[in-house]
Amino acid sequence: MTRPVRSISPAAATVSRRVFGRGALAAGIAAAGGCSANGSTSTTGGSLTSVSSGPSGAAEATSPGSGGSAPAGAASPAGAAGASSTLTVYAGADTNVQTLWTSSIFPGFQKAFPQYRISFVFSEHGANDDQEYARLGASIKTGSKPPADLIADSGFTNTAATAGQFIAVSPGNVPNLAKVQQPLLGPVNGRAVPYRGSAVLLAYDSTKVTKVPRTLDDVLAWIRANPGRFTYNTPSSGGSGGSFVETVVDRYTSPTHLSTLIAGADPTAEKDWDRGLSVLHGLNSSVYQHVYPNGNQAVLDLLGKGQIWMAPVWSDQFLSAVSAGQLGRQVKATQISGPSFTGGAAYLGIPTNSTNPEAALALADFVLRPAQQAMIVKTIAGFPAVPVTTLPAAVQRELAGTDANHLRSGLSSPAGDDLSRLWQSRVPG
Repeated sequence: MTRPVRSISPAAATVSRRVFGRGALAAGIAAAGGCSANGSTSTTGGSLTSVSSGPSGAAEATSPGSGGSAPAGAASPAGAAGASSTLTVYAGADTNVQTLWTSSIFPGFQKAFPQYRISFVFSEHGANDDQEYARLGASIKTGSKPPADLIADSGFTNTAATAGQFIAVSPGNVPNLAKVQQPLLGPVNGRAVPYRGSAVLLAYDSTKVTKVPRTLDDVLAWIRANPGRFTYNTPSSGGSGGSFVETVVDRYTSPTHLSTLIAGADPTAEKDWDRGLSVLHGLNSSVYQHVYPNGNQAVLDLLGKGQIWMAPVWSDQFLSAVSAGQLGRQVKATQISGPSFTGGAAYLGIPTNSTNPEAALALADFVLRPAQQAMIVKTIAGFPAVPVTTLPAAVQRELAGTDANHLRSGLSSPAGDDLSRLWQSRVPG
């Protein structure tokens, strides 16, 4: 699932980081708590891990790239002599995303572009996002070197993009961007590359649900007709429940006010939520045991045990649970309409003062290739940013019924926080 966008105050801060070269990697493994074959390390708490590897690291990998031609504007091996050969990438995310980069994307990229050396700085759960954003802002202001040449999977990507701190992207400098849904560029003002996504889906037990709801109104009617067989987690404890709540209130929110709330909080626009909150309160008697689980996983557990027959779930968590056997193959998932559940993209941003923009653009374009997009589906059960029809047939079958290329934008973080508080005070009980 994509992490929610957060508004971050660029307060000055310092961070500690550990840098492991190839020679010192063995010592770093014990300190970091583990390492994969290609040299990726895991961290605990809020510390940063930086892993450096060159073409020799890619040679050990088992995920080759799909070709070696650079996008327009990217340096060729001969033309790279005058530019920095090191590409520094920062990511603040969960460890499954760390594995995606270190075990799949980077090895393939370095095989396709051996002239570049990767320095990967990772912050588990984005614990250091605030500090990294502060460092980015300070570097742009002073004209100094940024903390990274490419920012991936961070909570400040949208903020930095809309503030003009990332370079503008288009098919001119990222050719494969032509395949991506153009509306995904709107939230970042065309200054970041959407490279994967996730959305909340309606999961259901196909042996129990004989007529699958297709619209939100259908879902609400099914819940009332099947008391005790549906639930969702509290919106403050996970995005799947939050999306269900948001989708219900969006159903009764004017288009103008919804656009306002996607951009930020607004007390006048939030008054449109009254009817939706009343509808949600009316579902209390139909929800499983009249209580709301804590967290996305708790809902999946109930679904897997057959205690409920239907629930909103994150697309990546659903696909992973089916693959792992936590959910039986009889549990299916679909997207609804009128409106659909929300989703979003994860973005790659290149700072305007990047010391190696050619390599950063090459990596951003490389990630949008079909082979890498398929790897996103296989490795972290993410949605591709490119059309599903461009991916291998096996991957298309895995995504069947998920409407993977439709991602409806959710509320801004401030508006979402307001909705969560209002839900807590007006829905349960």
